Amino acid sequence: MMMLETNTKTYPCPFGQRYRNSASKLLGCILVILLLIGFQGFSQSKPTIKTQIDTTYIRIGEQIQWQVSVEIDSTDQVIFPEGQTFSPLETVEAYATDTTRKKDRLTLQKIYALTQFDSGSYKLPKQRIEINGVGYFTDSLQINVETIPVDTLAQKMYDIKPLIAVEKTNPDWWKYLLGGILILAILGGLFYWFVLRKKLLSEEEKEALLLPYDRALLELKRLENSKYLIQDEFKEYYSELTDIVRSYLEEDAQISAMESTTGQLIDKLELLSDSGELELEKDTIDQFKNILQTADLVKFAKSKPSMSVAEQDWKTVGQIVEKTHKAIPEPTAEELMQLEEYQEELERKIKKKKVILGLASLAALLIVGVAIAGFKYGFTYLKDSVIGNPTLELLKGSWVSSRYGFPPIIVETPKVLVRQEIKLPPEAKANISEIQAFAYRSAVGLFTVATTSVTLSQEAEPDFTQTIEQIIKNFEVQGAKNIITKQEDFVTISGVKGLKVYGSGKFAVPESKVLIKGKYAVLLFGGKGFQQYIILTWLDDDPYAQDIVDRILTTVEVKTEI
Repeated sequence: MMMLETNTKTYPCPFGQRYRNSASKLLGCILVILLLIGFQGFSQSKPTIKTQIDTTYIRIGEQIQWQVSVEIDSTDQVIFPEGQTFSPLETVEAYATDTTRKKDRLTLQKIYALTQFDSGSYKLPKQRIEINGVGYFTDSLQINVETIPVDTLAQKMYDIKPLIAVEKTNPDWWKYLLGGILILAILGGLFYWFVLRKKLLSEEEKEALLLPYDRALLELKRLENSKYLIQDEFKEYYSELTDIVRSYLEEDAQISAMESTTGQLIDKLELLSDSGELELEKDTIDQFKNILQTADLVKFAKSKPSMSVAEQDWKTVGQIVEKTHKAIPEPTAEELMQLEEYQEELERKIKKKKVILGLASLAALLIVGVAIAGFKYGFTYLKDSVIGNPTLELLKGSWVSSRYGFPPIIVETPKVLVRQEIKLPPEAKANISEIQAFAYRSAVGLFTVATTSVTLSQEAEPDFTQTIEQIIKNFEVQGAKNIITKQEDFVTISGVKGLKVYGSGKFAVPESKVLIKGKYAVLLFGGKGFQQYIILTWLDDDPYAQDIVDRILTTVEVKTEI
């Protein structure tokens, strides 16, 4: 490289020339140098992708390790392939990304474990790695899968064992048991708390269980401690005072005192005294008469006695209650029994009130719980979860992912598909070499899922139109009517293209002669010499069946090379 000189100094110039005393040319040279430095930095920031594989030859079921390394800047974002993107090879495991740093550069390394369970030569497809939103593709590879040689002379060959029905196990039974125990414990605790528990009686309940005499003394004591007289509330004071003694006479002396006027009540007391049924002195009755008349004047004539008179009237009422209690003859055995029955009846009423309160609380709790669950999950879903719905049980059950037929169809279903015996008519044997069918049909309703793999006798492209016509014809033979047909392209998760034919109609079910409205979907795939298709049918108004179908369609994968 030539050097650029200025005065007594020289500067290197990438143009390979030497300039002296030229400031403008020197500046241009410096700009070029800066641009070259910028381009060099840009070239260093470009990501580098490398892939390697441990082997290209495996036996059936063995695994290969496919490794991809990406060198990027520390600020770059990288998205590696996810899911079954290596089809026809299967992804066994995608290991965690290993990261190493060197200055401002990062190296991301990810390893995938891949396998295949059929012999043959397979193409590991290009994988898309996204860096900062830009896709970069790796090279494709050819993988050979060899069969395991079997010595048929030393090892005898046996027929395939028939399918055996096994009892389904529920590994989550303990969760339901624990939930049931928890619910019963909560309900039992609430029942004990509101019904069986002997809780302390309230003041009102304690007072209700007292004898009339004791209750009257308690109420008089409460009236004495009140603030009626201090607050100049004589009307309230005398109203409560007379009610106490009237209530006592009605309960203990069996005199209808509450609804009687002053004159009527005094007449009744005098009659009882004269007959000897109530041994009260005339002075006691006269004192009671004066108190009742004073109370009437206070309540109706707005009279206002002195505080000392009011306090004396309170003492007099207490003496009247006590004298009346002593004057009442001792109760007979029959009266005591009636009193005991009354108290028992009162306790039963209190206990009944507790039971009603407890049951009402439980009912309210259940209603609130049902309402919350209904608004959150939907009342139809809640009803079906409690009462039971066959399609909902399929949706919530343990799903099975498996391969069916050859060429294989990989799909996840609520139940394992069972092999179907297919008898080919003589005219079809000329075109079909082999047919393998698997199906599941719900015991209730219309839900069915079936897969079919057909190997043709000749290396010819499959006729999807003819296949669809035959499937629709089979629907009609089984009793279906008013079938509507639509179609669109379908692509699996690994990018395999196929055809989806779907629609609705009225279908017949074996357990009923009535046609029911349903839907169907048919997925068709194929290539030279083979054809694969999946058939789904379900009730039109069954939301759970629609969820099942949507989930199945997202799991469909096929192998299109044989």
